[in-house]
Amino acid sequence: RAGCPSPGAPGLATFLLGASVLALPLLTRAGLQGRTGLALYVAGLNALLLLLYRPPRYQIAIRACFLGFVFGCGVLLSFSQSSWTHFGWYMCSLSLFHYSEYLVTAVNNPKSLSLDSFLLNHSLEYTVAALSSWIEFTLENIFWPELKQITWLSITGLLMVVFGECLRKAAMFTAGSNFNHVVQNEKSDTHTLVTSGVYAWFRHPSYVGWFYWSIGTQVMLCNPICGIGYALTVWRFFRDRIEEEEISLIHFFGEEYLEYKKRVPTGLPFIKGVKVDL
Repeated sequence: RAGCPSPGAPGLATFLLGASVLALPLLTRAGLQGRTGLALYVAGLNALLLLLYRPPRYQIAIRACFLGFVFGCGVLLSFSQSSWTHFGWYMCSLSLFHYSEYLVTAVNNPKSLSLDSFLLNHSLEYTVAALSSWIEFTLENIFWPELKQITWLSITGLLMVVFGECLRKAAMFTAGSNFNHVVQNEKSDTHTLVTSGVYAWFRHPSYVGWFYWSIGTQVMLCNPICGIGYALTVWRFFRDRIEEEEISLIHFFGEEYLEYKKRVPTGLPFIKGVKVDL
């Protein structure tokens, strides 16, 4: 695909560079005003990236740096002792999820690596869902701030996020080069059916991880409306996605996949996968 980078393209270094926003409080203590310091910091980062990288590496670097910046801001917000603390947790979770998608793909399956591996442009629906959750949190934090201070609920959401993230990345590492962000319609020469590790627990562990991660973000934010909305929307998305994917898998592996399908569940509630008429 266009803009496909090499495995050694900038990523981790620029993520950490963006995360250096954590040092911004030191600048404000040195006498620099907060907004002025932030503006100078962002401008300096972009100038440095433009100096160090040329397209397509700059496109990779700016995305990784942006995610690192969001992560750093999330850490600062997490320790701010304000009503936005749990939103800081969310920012850290969101940025780590998107950056790690790119990083694991770079390590695991560099041939499929592209700018899309960050999943920042996943879909219009994904963007709308994220914006909706930010708006709900902000409005409820203004009018019902006590709703955002249910610490035990936010911790529960955080645990869901950690579980989902770890499960998804374990699935990506276990699948190796067989994992791809895009459902494959043609079987490659190296494509094998993976049934070990987390795939011995669930047929679609990466989807299970993403399912609980996405719902966990809304539990963490104590967003009742988006919490319910995410659960219903993500469930329907993965129901359709699994059916589409399993049609290809049955075509690729035939009886081998049908036997695997019989003994291992999808891992998602009330989703059994594609129906097969025997």
